Amino acid sequence: MSNVLKGKLTDLLDNQKNAVVSREIIRKVTGTVTLFAFDTGQGLSEHSAPFDALVQILDGKMEITISGKSYPVKTNEFIIMPANDPHALTALSPVKMLLTMIKS
Repeated sequence: MSNVLKGKLTDLLDNQKNAVVSREIIRKVTGTVTLFAFDTGQGLSEHSAPFDALVQILDGKMEITISGKSYPVKTNEFIIMPANDPHALTALSPVKMLLTMIKS
């Protein structure tokens, strides 16, 4: 049996007032793909991960800080957060984003 999932990523998750919502789409030993929805002002506090991560902004504008440097990232843009570098994310508007973590 196949696990085919097709559609618009932005339709899989709704923004919720004063919240961060997530939905894991793929979980494998080699990595994960997770969809997030952030309300304006919501985010993820500074942390680091042992693997590179690709953030794709599907809708909205996000401020992403990596090792103390701020990067504005908006709809249809992406940024790579290098392994072990401290990073934080703050939504500057309602945001939907896709996070791909590669574990190798």
